[in-house]
Amino acid sequence: MELLDRFCIITNTEKDRNYRISGEIRDFFERHGKSCLITRDLPYDPAASDVKRTDVSKIPKDTECAIVLGGDGTFIQAANDLRETDIPMVGVNLGTLGYLTEIERQEMFPAFEKLMADDYKLEQRMMLHGALHYGGNRKFFGTALNDIVVSRGISGRMISVELMINGKYMDTYVGDGVIISTPTGSTGYNLSAGGPIVAPKVHAMIFTPVCPHSLNNRSMVIDASDEIELCIGRTKTEFADEAVVTLDGRLRLLLQTGDRMEIKKAKQETKILKLTDHSFYDVLKSKFHS
Repeated sequence: MELLDRFCIITNTEKDRNYRISGEIRDFFERHGKSCLITRDLPYDPAASDVKRTDVSKIPKDTECAIVLGGDGTFIQAANDLRETDIPMVGVNLGTLGYLTEIERQEMFPAFEKLMADDYKLEQRMMLHGALHYGGNRKFFGTALNDIVVSRGISGRMISVELMINGKYMDTYVGDGVIISTPTGSTGYNLSAGGPIVAPKVHAMIFTPVCPHSLNNRSMVIDASDEIELCIGRTKTEFADEAVVTLDGRLRLLLQTGDRMEIKKAKQETKILKLTDHSFYDVLKSKFHS
């Protein structure tokens, strides 16, 4: 690995108002002869098909590392924003829970010393690719580092979701919805819904029903090379089911009976630079006992 010289900072401005901490980090790198850009948030666009917070066009193409300040939500948003750039990321935790943002604020400068000394490990995390079809036409593409969730809509009525794997019908799930998670996302909503924890190096997708109206519906771990298709069914003959699909919690798209979502392993991966000796299991243990 080559020594890193060019950095950018992506900031959750609710946790770092006026970019005070970001400025301290920029000054630190510049004192060490490195270049460092503080990115600015994009204005919210309610008409946009994808929610982006970082203006990737303003990040120099030779940037070698992105420092992400915030919590895991900020990190996940940044991963989606940077998915086409191949820039590795380091997370500094300014939130309350950090599986992905491994560096605590009080530890960040010693960690950055290690980063500049080439003392880090590279992890590559799989992402999901989702293609949404309305009425048989492909209308939307999106990626997710954590999960893709299909849940009941505004009416609050339970929904019916048909599951197909590699074109073969598996089962129909009636309830509050379903979660398709990556191993990275397995400790999130998937875990809260009773799904299994899967180590991040495992290449798999986790399918978990949410409050299923059945006693025998369980989670399923699916090989990452397989393709999943979810189709919104019909629980009542007199009206269509209404559902919402979200990708990493940042997108909300309305669905109804007959709409379907194709989900598979994305071509893009999220690259994370690990600067501590804490394993996934160490972090898991500490979070469970916090």
